[in-house]
Amino acid sequence: MSDIIQLLPDHVANQIAAGEVVQRPASVVKELLENAIDASATNITLLLKDAGKTLVQVIDNGKGMSTTDARLCFERHATSKIKNAEDLFNLHTKGFRGEALASIAAIAHVELKTKQDDEELGTCIKIEGSSIVSQEVTSTPKGTSIAVKNLFYNIPARRNFLKSDTVETRHIIDEFQRVALAHPDISFALYHNDNEVYNLKNSNLRKRIVSIFGNKTNEKLVPTEEETDIISIKGFVAKPEFAKKKRGEQFFFVNDRFIKSSYLNHAVNSAFEGLLDQGAHPTYFIYFEVPPNTIDINIHPTKTEVKFDNEKALYAIIRATVKHSLGQYNVAPVLDFNRDATLDTPYEFKDKQRVSTPKIIVDPTFNPFKDISLDSKPIKKETSSYRPSKTTYQSNFKKDTGSWESLYANLEVESVQQNNNQEQLFESERETETGKTFQIQKKYILSSIKSGVVLIHQTLAHQRVLYEEYLEHITVKEANSQQLLFPITISFSSSDIEMIYGIKSDLESAGFVFNEFTKDSVVIGGIPISISESQITLILEQLLDDIKLEVPDASFSHFDVMAKSFAKSLAIKTGTVLSGKEQETLVNNLFSCKEPSVSPLGKPTFKTLTLQEIDTIFTK
Repeated sequence: MSDIIQLLPDHVANQIAAGEVVQRPASVVKELLENAIDASATNITLLLKDAGKTLVQVIDNGKGMSTTDARLCFERHATSKIKNAEDLFNLHTKGFRGEALASIAAIAHVELKTKQDDEELGTCIKIEGSSIVSQEVTSTPKGTSIAVKNLFYNIPARRNFLKSDTVETRHIIDEFQRVALAHPDISFALYHNDNEVYNLKNSNLRKRIVSIFGNKTNEKLVPTEEETDIISIKGFVAKPEFAKKKRGEQFFFVNDRFIKSSYLNHAVNSAFEGLLDQGAHPTYFIYFEVPPNTIDINIHPTKTEVKFDNEKALYAIIRATVKHSLGQYNVAPVLDFNRDATLDTPYEFKDKQRVSTPKIIVDPTFNPFKDISLDSKPIKKETSSYRPSKTTYQSNFKKDTGSWESLYANLEVESVQQNNNQEQLFESERETETGKTFQIQKKYILSSIKSGVVLIHQTLAHQRVLYEEYLEHITVKEANSQQLLFPITISFSSSDIEMIYGIKSDLESAGFVFNEFTKDSVVIGGIPISISESQITLILEQLLDDIKLEVPDASFSHFDVMAKSFAKSLAIKTGTVLSGKEQETLVNNLFSCKEPSVSPLGKPTFKTLTLQEIDTIFTK
């Protein structure tokens, strides 16, 4: 039998390795930005075209590379960051595997220009699919410029898995923000299709957060800081009233490296316990400094998951630090046992005679019944059920026994009213019982059908109804707009403004009218007739969240995502009381839909129980 095991060619091995390192254009952005930071750059520019599918270029003013290093950096496992295995547990740099550039060069056209400060000329290398096309001397500024073009050009299947430009741009911006937040002392700029998205000057941490997420973020931030033997913590948490329904702005950084940790996230959430509404998530930007030998960051190719030696101690410290910050800045209620100075005796009264405490005087001879005559004859027992008090008195006031019926006049009226109310309640209950629908726990609608009963989830059902209505208005009918008397200005981050501008034409097709776009706000002059003015911000935020989370990628432009977002934002929620008429209307509208059985996101809207299934419950 012939041998079947063989060594893979280098270019195939590189393509396989690229599958781990490079999943999308954002992966390339992350690796190139980290290389620029490791090169001690103080100014980094990121250029994009077509969400990075056509071009990802990073230009820095770092150390640069020699001619030999420029060629060697594209070889697998070639790195200047480590020399032996022990170095993996004492890392002070971003990249260290030596696979990033080799993997990128295997699946794209790469052009590298680099020059060291003490050299007059630099080096230019062009690579296509791991093959060096040319290497020559060139005139270039100090530092490195690396351009990655036509990503996945030789792996069409991988390119087909990429999402829309809006979604891919969102992933790139996420990576850019993480790197920029970790290094506020470095200037960063981001341009997409020749449009400036970010231009961040070197600054402190708070200014960097505000410059990325908008000026209104400044008022939301609460500083948090702690220094211990095993960890140093600094950063900011947002006030509870600014918590969001989505897990968006949550950032952990360990030794200037962005990480994800559900365990530490739980520590922050527990610090906010009792301060957040149900389903809300806190915003935080927390930076840790720990000894490098106490963490392992080499457990995942993306290096965003790490292992700590003492996780339980870190959990307790983080929880206590955040909780202390919320209390210190009067965000959370605290118990204060300090003396209230306002209750102290004023200084000028300290030597004066104090007012004596008033005494309570009791008159033992006081008789409250001295004006009431006692009847020598006690009232006789009329029936065995009569239970007299210890002493029965008869008032000296003359009772008008002739009009005793008047004492019961009001009682008769009250009794009649109570009977009428009971009859009305009975009638309403009887009408409800004979109706077609019932609302259960302000969440479900029960309706009787010939074969049994149908249980409908009112929120999901309304989402389906609204989704098909909006989709029809957006794609088939001409969308009508209602002009606002006073245009509304809504603030967003620069990246969100970029996303809204990218789908501007689709939103206009839905009925929105935009008067002006600025760097961190948008002015809206008209809205679809189906929504109210107070719902504009909610709808746009929901739409942005859906696009960021790829829920789902629109099959025809962004109309589908928009219709889903509108439906989710405006559908009746659990806990809403519906009248009998509203229940019937919702049921009728649901079963008039083209796809009544599922919500816009694929969840079932109703469940049918046949008589046989109901009988089975009681015959087991």
